[in-house]
Amino acid sequence: MTLKNSPMSRRNFLRGAATVAAGAAALPALQGLGMLRQNGVTYAAPGDGAYGPLAPIADLRDGVSRLSLPAGFQYRSFGIAGDVMTDGNPTPLAHDGMAAFQLPNGNVRLIRNHEDRATPAGAKSVLGDPTKKYDALGGGGTTSLEVNPATRQLVADFVSLNGTIVNCAGGPTPWGSWLTCEETTAGTAQGWGQPHGYVFEVPSLAGGPVNAIALKKMGRFAHEAVAVDPATGIVYETEDAGNSGFFRFIPDVADQLGTGKLQMLAIKGKANYDTGSGQQEGKPLPVSWVDIAEPDPAIPGGTSVYNQGAALGGARFSRLEGCWYGNGAIYFVSTDGGDAELGQIWEYRIMGSSGGQLTLIFESTNADDMDAPDNICVTPRQGLLICQDGGGNQYLWGLTQKGGIFDFARNLETTTEWAGACFSPDGQTLFVNRQGDTALPLDAANKGMTFAIWGPWENGAL
Repeated sequence: MTLKNSPMSRRNFLRGAATVAAGAAALPALQGLGMLRQNGVTYAAPGDGAYGPLAPIADLRDGVSRLSLPAGFQYRSFGIAGDVMTDGNPTPLAHDGMAAFQLPNGNVRLIRNHEDRATPAGAKSVLGDPTKKYDALGGGGTTSLEVNPATRQLVADFVSLNGTIVNCAGGPTPWGSWLTCEETTAGTAQGWGQPHGYVFEVPSLAGGPVNAIALKKMGRFAHEAVAVDPATGIVYETEDAGNSGFFRFIPDVADQLGTGKLQMLAIKGKANYDTGSGQQEGKPLPVSWVDIAEPDPAIPGGTSVYNQGAALGGARFSRLEGCWYGNGAIYFVSTDGGDAELGQIWEYRIMGSSGGQLTLIFESTNADDMDAPDNICVTPRQGLLICQDGGGNQYLWGLTQKGGIFDFARNLETTTEWAGACFSPDGQTLFVNRQGDTALPLDAANKGMTFAIWGPWENGAL
């Protein structure tokens, strides 16, 4: 991949700035992306949402330069794989999805996934109380961290869910919990003690490991991320597979996810619409939803839920990843979608309970723009922050309300993916993970860790 923060990188200047109409800034957040991109606006520059060129910055923990950031930003790392936590367990590896919550004492609670990919007989990374485990053989789960928002230093950390596997992403709920998702449908046929492929819930106020209860009505498939509409309690879910569905779960009671109805998105009048190629940015597609009769199918394999929706005309996406609620919409990522297979960003605008509107707001045509987007979050200024999971240098990207994309951070130490980007409740600190190893033994040069990043957010779009 081209070194993006080099002086000659195309994204260091805004191409086609003269084509931006004076009224563009008045457009609702993220609504003008398609139109502006068609007019040639792709690369954001300082003054247009970007924060300026990146340069190596020393970690305030130990002085090592692990990240490149714009001028004025600082960071501190903590929660390092292998370090002993305050509950006496080692910090697990494979840091992934994450969210931030306000604690009653004013500190920040982070709940962090661990995408442990150990085999049933392999060494496990998420330990903790064995009586709380979903599957005695499972080595994944979550840890909960308490962080001082003023010093950005770790106060406490502990295992909060165990006995699951391949905990990839998930999402926060409006009622103060984290939904963690298993990105697999492996089960007893593969040597595990329980079937997998479910969503689990971890309350942000839990002070130790919770009982791991699979929310089976939400579906058994290769889950990636979820986002909750706070107005209705409906949970939107992405599937990470070659043929992926975009699902929603309508609970019988808004904050209780044990019962409800699972549905898959379809495009009105276009059965089995394929979003993976031939799409037009900014073109709204009217949406309907088809019911999934068997959300927890007994049939082995990972395609049964998707196949049920496809049989009723459900739409196909290519490898869905991150998902986040903001500005009355759900934003989600296709990591290899688009004509160039470099990634797409989609917006589902919620319009009542029966339908809605799907719009492609960004599709990469060049690896120097965006390559293999993964986790995503809506920022305090209603931009988007996107984590990379591709080859070579790994970046965090910003996407502005005007449709411009820019580099915000680069991982200097490793080439493992970014994950779990989220902002503190006060909007002043970005928390984000670099994943590191996904199975033991732990490589000292490739340890997962969490970063707190802060600085002059007001100077740009994030």
